[in-house]
Amino acid sequence: MKKKAVCLLSGGLDSSVSAYIAKNQDYEIYALTINYGQRHNREIESAKEIATSLNAKKHVLLDVELNKFKGSSLTDRDMNIETNHKIEDIGKIIPSTYVPARNTIFLSIALAFAESINANTVFIGATSTDYSGYPDCRPEYFEAFQKMADVATKNSIEGKKIQIKTPLLYLSKKDIILRGTELNVPFEKTWSCYKGDKLACGRCDSCLLRLKGFKEANIVDPIKYQIDPESE
Repeated sequence: MKKKAVCLLSGGLDSSVSAYIAKNQDYEIYALTINYGQRHNREIESAKEIATSLNAKKHVLLDVELNKFKGSSLTDRDMNIETNHKIEDIGKIIPSTYVPARNTIFLSIALAFAESINANTVFIGATSTDYSGYPDCRPEYFEAFQKMADVATKNSIEGKKIQIKTPLLYLSKKDIILRGTELNVPFEKTWSCYKGDKLACGRCDSCLLRLKGFKEANIVDPIKYQIDPESE
């Protein structure tokens, strides 16, 4: 019987590469996408396309209305998303795009999903290198969550612990893109921009980090931007 993995799939570059790594490790993929009330559904559509390209056994889309809590420019349209940061300054402070406790909520749901289907692994595409400085993307956070998961479920008590895998945690965006290229990740289907326009803005932190990664990898980013990346 094939081993099962729950893959948190946002539709972004990192989560897509993480899921493809799981597929390459011969896991049967159960994709989990959470609509948390973000500004747009563009990345949800990307997640659907990526799940199809993965031949996911199942793709669960779940609504969790974190936008009712406010506190993040990704969920509160009255807040402005920061743009035009210097690339070397990204990650030095926690930006307004941080969504309170998002990874804890997502991983808890993924843990429940994994236990319900007897999967022993959850994959999440978090990275602590070339990232926006979110506290729930740090190695110590995932170590702590793993300790919690080890005592939180019936499966773990019965000796069937569910492992939280973070295959990209120490990779730069360049290395993530190179790994994804090796695995034939369809980057043209992914969406990283914090805004939901037809074209990626090219100015938000997520776009800037993505563009930096493709440039350093010497690979052309297949998605289109409102700006000319070559002129930046």
